[in-house]
Amino acid sequence: MAVVNKIIPFSCIDGPGNRTAIFFQECNFKCTYCHNPETIKKCINCTKCISVCPVKALEVKDEKVVWNEKICVQCDNCIRVCNNLSTPKTKEFSVDELFNEIKEISPFIQGITVSGGECTLNADFLIGLFKKVKEELDLTCFVDTNGGIDLTNYEELVDVTDKFMLDVKSIDENEHIKITGISNNIVLKNLKYLLDKNKLYEVRTVIAPNLKNEKTVKEVSNIIKNKCKYKLNVYRKHGVRKEGIDFHGETSLSEEEINKFKKYI
Repeated sequence: MAVVNKIIPFSCIDGPGNRTAIFFQECNFKCTYCHNPETIKKCINCTKCISVCPVKALEVKDEKVVWNEKICVQCDNCIRVCNNLSTPKTKEFSVDELFNEIKEISPFIQGITVSGGECTLNADFLIGLFKKVKEELDLTCFVDTNGGIDLTNYEELVDVTDKFMLDVKSIDENEHIKITGISNNIVLKNLKYLLDKNKLYEVRTVIAPNLKNEKTVKEVSNIIKNKCKYKLNVYRKHGVRKEGIDFHGETSLSEEEINKFKKYI
């Protein structure tokens, strides 16, 4: 079983073609600029969210907070009141249950992309799902990952995945620890490993104020050497928790500042 935060049936920004994007709950990073911090941890069933739901879409059953999606009005009061970087608005799926969700819309998509949170925390689940999707639906399977799990220990997942979309938050280890809480040693190991296996669709870096953006973009560009796409995502304050805004500020980089990175890629 795996906990899923959200399923977007049709997405054109999560890999090539029209794709179903599946966001798993829980992450091993705690990025300062994360714009969906409610996906970082699993619900601890503290029940604090129940009283702020205006339509009573949340209730306690067997000591767990249960979400009624049918009557939910998506006001997000429950997310705003949560002190645990979580949400009660998740669903638990078996491989077969999630496969059936994909199967219903399979005639209209080119593939699926799993994301998060951090989807590779459910590596064994993904192996089972991808095998079934590829064998029975003939769809491509992409993984959107922060690279924090050593993929050399999950060769079966790498083999069954068509392509990976990998975040490189910072090339500088100390800065990486400052913005994620984790070293980038495994991330950079995965970057080179996936490049060698020709499994990278794209690498992404968030360009944010108060980071060594120039150093990261230059060095990552040199590592990938046009073997895959390199996408720069610009920091926006929307959805970012207070400590992240305190660190990065209220405003994004200017267009002029962003454009200077093009020559490095």
